[in-house]
Amino acid sequence: MTLQHLTVNGTRLFADVRGSEQLPPLIVLHGGPGLDHHEFANYLDPLTDTVRLVLLDMRAQGESDRDAPEDTWTLSQMAADVGGVAQALGAAKYAVFGHSYGAFVALQQAVSEPGAAAASIVSCGVPSNRFLEGIEAKISAFEPLHLRRQVQDSWTGEADVTTEADFARLMDEQMPWHFADPEDPRLPDYTRRSAGRYAPDVLRKFSAAGYGGIEVESSLNRVTSPMLVLAGRHDRTCPPEASQVTAAGVPGAQLHVFEESGHMPFVEQPDEFLNVVRRFLQSALG
Repeated sequence: MTLQHLTVNGTRLFADVRGSEQLPPLIVLHGGPGLDHHEFANYLDPLTDTVRLVLLDMRAQGESDRDAPEDTWTLSQMAADVGGVAQALGAAKYAVFGHSYGAFVALQQAVSEPGAAAASIVSCGVPSNRFLEGIEAKISAFEPLHLRRQVQDSWTGEADVTTEADFARLMDEQMPWHFADPEDPRLPDYTRRSAGRYAPDVLRKFSAAGYGGIEVESSLNRVTSPMLVLAGRHDRTCPPEASQVTAAGVPGAQLHVFEESGHMPFVEQPDEFLNVVRRFLQSALG
């Protein structure tokens, strides 16, 4: 494991690099916005038999420099940073994996810079903000009832969060929403293992601005590299219908739906997740 800061587009981005330098890098993009690379804990580590994991803290988040100008905290800039990370690593060939908000970034990069990455994996994302419009109605009907108010408060609290401690509390309270089974016995362990350094300013900004405002649905045909689209059948945030639209729009894209997962298939169905991702990377990276 190597911990390093990479100078990218006028700021420094933190990367936790795991695996052999002889293997092509897989740049891993966390969710949030406002989370960091600890979201993945060690769930992806078995993939180091195929790729070198580059677990990135995106702009102004995690251990990356927090003084990056606020006007650069944008989806388009974070997508542009991905290629900068590869350049800083000296990697002529690389793949990208993005989960949740990180999937927005990975998809934006694949559309904006066709062919820059040798392959992209879009996990539990959407190609358009229209797929996020029904979240409030879903929360109002969320079961079990004794968790509903907790989840509602966590979503509304994102617009006002100011401290890392408050951010951590919101994530703990919201996490049941993201699992197919809101009372999944693995939840406490995942919360413990994934605790990181949070960026409340970034979350607050994005929660008021459509979480980046991704709108690439009409441009998906621009993608030229292999793409794997992953979805959880019971994902309440980024519904599987959104992933189906992405896969249908990207030429040659593969779609895999995890039938027993919500928004966190790498935790909920880890073996299947690793097998699907590994097979794709082995094929796409040769």
